[in-house]
Amino acid sequence: MQLLLTYIPLAIGQLAIASAAQSSSISSPVTATATQSVLSEATSALAAAKSNSPTSSNGITSVFQYLFGSIDTLGAVIAKATAQAEEQFLKLVDPELFYSYGGSPPVYPTPDGAGLGEWESAYKQARAVVANMTTDEKAGILYGALDAKGCSGFTGSVSRLGFPGICLNDAESGVRSGELVNGYPAQLHIGASWNRSLALERAQHVGREFKSKGINVLLGPVIGPVGRVAKGGRNWEGFSNDPYLAGELTGPTVAGIQESVIACAKHIIAYEQETNRMPFLAGFIGLFNQSVSSNLDDRTMHELYLWPWYDAVKAGVGSVMCSYNRINNSYACQNSKVLNGYLKTELGFQGFVVSDWYGQHTGTASANSGLDMAMPSSRYWGLFQLSTAVSNGSVNATRLDDMATRILSSWYRFAQFDNPGMSNYASVDARDPASESILFQGAVEGHVLVKNTNNALPLNKLKSLSVFGYDADGGMNTSASDSTLYGFGLANAPEYTNGKSFSGIDMLFYMGALVADGNYGPDVALNGTAKTGGGSGAITPANSTSPYDALLQQAAQDNTILYHDFSSFNPQVNETDACLVFINALSSESWDRSTLADNYSDTLILNVASKCNNTIVVIHNAGIRLVDRWIEHENVTAVIFAHLPGQESGNSLTEVLYGRQSPSGRLPYTVAKSEEDYGTLLNPTLPNSDHFFYSQSNFTEGLNIDYKYFIQADVTPRFAFGYGLTYSNFTYSDLNVAKNSTADTSSLPPDALAPDRVSPEGGLASLYDVIVTVEATVTNTGGVAAAEVAQLYVGIPNSGLPKALRGFDKQLIQPGESTTASFQLRRRDLSTWDTVQQQWVLTRGNYTVMVGKSVLDIQLNGTLVLE
Repeated sequence: MQLLLTYIPLAIGQLAIASAAQSSSISSPVTATATQSVLSEATSALAAAKSNSPTSSNGITSVFQYLFGSIDTLGAVIAKATAQAEEQFLKLVDPELFYSYGGSPPVYPTPDGAGLGEWESAYKQARAVVANMTTDEKAGILYGALDAKGCSGFTGSVSRLGFPGICLNDAESGVRSGELVNGYPAQLHIGASWNRSLALERAQHVGREFKSKGINVLLGPVIGPVGRVAKGGRNWEGFSNDPYLAGELTGPTVAGIQESVIACAKHIIAYEQETNRMPFLAGFIGLFNQSVSSNLDDRTMHELYLWPWYDAVKAGVGSVMCSYNRINNSYACQNSKVLNGYLKTELGFQGFVVSDWYGQHTGTASANSGLDMAMPSSRYWGLFQLSTAVSNGSVNATRLDDMATRILSSWYRFAQFDNPGMSNYASVDARDPASESILFQGAVEGHVLVKNTNNALPLNKLKSLSVFGYDADGGMNTSASDSTLYGFGLANAPEYTNGKSFSGIDMLFYMGALVADGNYGPDVALNGTAKTGGGSGAITPANSTSPYDALLQQAAQDNTILYHDFSSFNPQVNETDACLVFINALSSESWDRSTLADNYSDTLILNVASKCNNTIVVIHNAGIRLVDRWIEHENVTAVIFAHLPGQESGNSLTEVLYGRQSPSGRLPYTVAKSEEDYGTLLNPTLPNSDHFFYSQSNFTEGLNIDYKYFIQADVTPRFAFGYGLTYSNFTYSDLNVAKNSTADTSSLPPDALAPDRVSPEGGLASLYDVIVTVEATVTNTGGVAAAEVAQLYVGIPNSGLPKALRGFDKQLIQPGESTTASFQLRRRDLSTWDTVQQQWVLTRGNYTVMVGKSVLDIQLNGTLVLE
């Protein structure tokens, strides 16, 4: 009996192991845990039986009664073990099959472009040309030609029908790698301005420069990354990690660009990290790491990541770039749910979809999933494979016609001009004197003042001023020393703070996904001021003004003695009226940041502050920059987040420092007190033992990123989303919430369509109906003119979101005067996405209406009731 009781649990364990081994010798952690649980319970029963009567037949009877009672549980464990073993086996022998299918719903076929509204004439012309093309000619304009003509990419042409091909070029803030061009403030800088009209004017001028350089397609604006990951390397390329703010600046940007050329909104979608963004060596050899998968639910997709895309398509965007990453394990450029479903059906997109460079990974699958153009070339379409696929029926001939028609219609509508290509316009000076004011004002308004103790700012005709820090001077503006670094906006970053070098070859290894996880580029640009971030979105202006250049001019006007030391880590400080310390936080495409606050720069600030009782810190930051190591130091009197102001960096800074304009920027993100405060949203997702080559980034936080996460987690930030100081003060009063008496407030949109019906451009028309108007009085109670950014936040009932930005109004107000801030709430602003009905639903109940200076500084509260 004693021997039998000893061997029963061993027999059970062998049974489970043997069953699993029938399919695979690989064990699953989940199965092992479940099996151990059953064995533990069986062992406990046996121990109880032993204690009752080890020689009694009653004892062994109770044991077998327990075992028979547990047979269903054990069987389920064994079945689960078998299934998971099969899963692990498939993951091992055919991982691409295992990961790529079943996660993202299939949506076929690709809807043909309708060519309605403002697209009608362009589509008519395009269809006429396509009707006269051969199959090979149609296929030939869908991918990049060998001769890019100085552009980032150039399509094939059909000269006999008058189509010269299309030049596509970076980037959203200026003509990258072009000569005789301007360098505009980065999108993050414009995001910090909270100024719609500024976004429009900037885009108008940028678009004109692209046209002057023979470029048909401007690869921008950037919508994704939104900024989910605090250390995301390309967050600086977007406007904000709030979808509403991003969307409100995206719409006018698209409109402004397309007065001259085609805008290419990028990158669709959920592209939120650089780490493992693309396969090893861009997928050319099919080994090692594959692109990270962004795994998210349908509501999160609609209310966060897809939100700004509504605004881009509503503005008539002519092209869209699909991203490198996977979405629910299907590559973005062959994800039919994203391209056919969300973009071309739900949003009614009429333009063409182009792959990010080397972002195409299949031929037939990508064509049928909605990809229209592959760049900069195509190993899947470029050797007549697409023509062959059409002839054998793998790709429908109507799909090929639609691909070509979408491309040509965008060309006809926005950028039909002869002889495109940057090499044809290399000597053309694209800089229009009329652009100078927008270059300057765009740079001014992106500065955010976050600390100003005892009115340390503005400065006023100082007797002496000391300037410290590596970011103060202009550094190098030449491609002679390293043309690759220069082209990627990193000429000022040839080394790390520890002295290790960083070269153009290093950058190419990062861009080609040849660097192992856990490596990073430089945290700061040590060799001069940061006016741009790094990568394909960088600017390469013909000239620029550094902070020190502008301070020299100001000092000459004021007869100020100007001391400076740009290189010392612990500089000597003369007796002086004020000390300016310049640092930066660098960020770039192809790697995610290693830190949000480097020790080198923070120690420099503390060294100066220990010797100077009026230390003013200026940070040129390509993303979030933490300040808690020194922000409360009694000698740090003022701090400015100067972001990435472009070529007018120095002039715009002195405009603010000396009070010719009050700072008017507001943070388009949240600044925490420590990196840990960002929780799981701090770092990119890395491969693990379960997903060794196929990183799985699970967006389990849902809608709660940035300030929504901080509110949900009850974490107090250092500086809240929307925060920013001016040289004046403002009060708020007289909140008024008025419903539009003629608006349809039914739960479902009155023009709702079935999910497979193509919507009007930008989604259902009723989503843009104004339901409510909110107004408040804002009064300047200070002594100087300043611009206030009144912000509207809404709490939607039963949404799980206590606060969501749904309006902002920036106005310059003279001292002692008042103005009315006005916000229009559309159906979309008050709706949530219903995943069952697949519709935007206007919830019944009490909406909280909040107007204030930031998300945490609410001045007025009200209620909106929808019954």
